Amino acid sequence: MAKIKAALLGYGTVGQGVYTALKTHRQRLKGLLGEEVEIVGVLIKDPHKRRDIDSNIFITTEFKDILKIPGLQVIFEAIVGEEPGYTYLRRAIEKGIQVITANKVMFARYGKELLQKGKEYDVSVRYEATTAGGVPIIRTLKQILQVNKIERIQGILNGTSNFILTEMRNNEISFDEALKLAQRNGYAEENPTSDISGKDAFCKTMILSELAFGKQPIWSEVELQGITAITSEQVKQASQRNLKYKHIADIYQENGDLKASVKPILIEESHPLYSVDGVDNAITVEASLLGRFTLIGPGAGKLPTASAMVEDLADIYTVKNRQLQLSI
Repeated sequence: MAKIKAALLGYGTVGQGVYTALKTHRQRLKGLLGEEVEIVGVLIKDPHKRRDIDSNIFITTEFKDILKIPGLQVIFEAIVGEEPGYTYLRRAIEKGIQVITANKVMFARYGKELLQKGKEYDVSVRYEATTAGGVPIIRTLKQILQVNKIERIQGILNGTSNFILTEMRNNEISFDEALKLAQRNGYAEENPTSDISGKDAFCKTMILSELAFGKQPIWSEVELQGITAITSEQVKQASQRNLKYKHIADIYQENGDLKASVKPILIEESHPLYSVDGVDNAITVEASLLGRFTLIGPGAGKLPTASAMVEDLADIYTVKNRQLQLSI
């Protein structure tokens, strides 16, 4: 039986999740796609670090070696930062390799260029995993954008910040205590700056903006605030009034201009994001025909993100198989 040959760029939390998901769901993917998905190469940074990777899989620190793998069809990119991820994916597309990325920082800035290059080379560029973990917001927006006009998007896009605010409210603890708890539980990195400063949610907001509105606001004009200034006393006072602090991304059109903010706000019980607690992410969309709907799901952890990437893989090849059947 033919195989779909894939490579992993990066073997951190997300890369490990993809590797695990492909192994544990091997038979299901085989039944769905009619082909077995095989990881044939892994790009790593530290060659001396021990990793739980099957001995028959090619491991390298050089991207050029990945591109030389015979018959390589798919690349899963899970590298942090704009570079070298952008350069790697651009080169992969030019070789006709399908790409699936979880790199929100890179895709927020270069996503439009990569999608255009994908069209030029007839290559799929998928990025569900860049935004809101296991919440299928990218696929959903693509489907309803065919007729509906998106009017507004609001979302809780960072599970770490949501967990911290939830713990501060429910257990009446300080920000520092809640952050340490998030780190102990594996929801926050040793350096949590990107999460608690709002930068992580900002990148996801820009990706959603490009998809929903066909453009991004000027980055410097987006109001961006993290959650570090919120005190336990503020949270307590809000709770007494049955209000909650939530770190919310907001994108909407106003008098023809695109407006956006990413900041903590107080919301009432009637708000659709009020009950979204813990590490969950949620996105509320207001559409011209459909009205308002909300998607909720896990926003942190290797398996929710890996799930989004594997679903992207399945979508690429089910579409290709359908097109092939129609052409016969």
